[in-house]
Amino acid sequence: MLSTHFVTGAPNWIDLGTPDIDRATTFYQGLFGWQWRSAGPGTGGYGFFQLDGRTVAGVMATPPEQGPPAWTVFFRTEDADATTGTARAVRGTVLAEPLDVLDRGRMAILTDRGGGAYGIWQPGRTEGFEVTGESGALVWVELYTRDIAAAAGYYHKVLGWETSSVAFPGGSYTCVNPAGQDEDTMFGGLVPLDEDPTEASGEPYWLPYFATDDPDAVCARATELGGTVRLAPLDLPDVGRVARLADPFGARFALLRPEPRRGG
Repeated sequence: MLSTHFVTGAPNWIDLGTPDIDRATTFYQGLFGWQWRSAGPGTGGYGFFQLDGRTVAGVMATPPEQGPPAWTVFFRTEDADATTGTARAVRGTVLAEPLDVLDRGRMAILTDRGGGAYGIWQPGRTEGFEVTGESGALVWVELYTRDIAAAAGYYHKVLGWETSSVAFPGGSYTCVNPAGQDEDTMFGGLVPLDEDPTEASGEPYWLPYFATDDPDAVCARATELGGTVRLAPLDLPDVGRVARLADPFGARFALLRPEPRRGG
């Protein structure tokens, strides 16, 4: 699962682009208890969502011309420029060329061959988020894509990912983990977009999952705060209880109450 013991290719940052930071803060504070803190001068209004003083995610105000409100998942790289060059060579798209974020790190925004947008983060002073897996923090990520094999091949070349298939009700599920790591480092999955009624009409995208002890209660609060429940809570055998939502501006995210590990 996700960890703050970051390895190359694994998620190490996530941020929200939103037209209204104040309202977004009110929404996510109501769901997860997050507090907003400014990243300081010279950051263009960028800030952090924090849980008990530990950074969960970043947040920034984005104008309409930068695209719809969305969560962006970032993956660790040792060399943002080299990774960007590889992505371009295997027919990915570069939305934002590598740039330094003060002395915190170096980043770029890319899309895979199917159009799924993601970020890469080369750590400087900031390694990444400071908490994962706990209630209110990132616990899993999924790519909804129309071509699982093409996506797996792309990310293997760009970020070194390895994939494995897990039996799932009605079929199988493709898990991903960093190169050379075991199943304990699995951090996400690849999902066929066209086979999911909730997602089939949309474009490929990365979906972040936040852990919670009570997905049903969080969904109820989200509705009260102006969000949308896109997929009502349901139980998945050997996985846990999941739900999919959108915040008041349409940024999509999901919830997961993980099933306790057997024999742990």
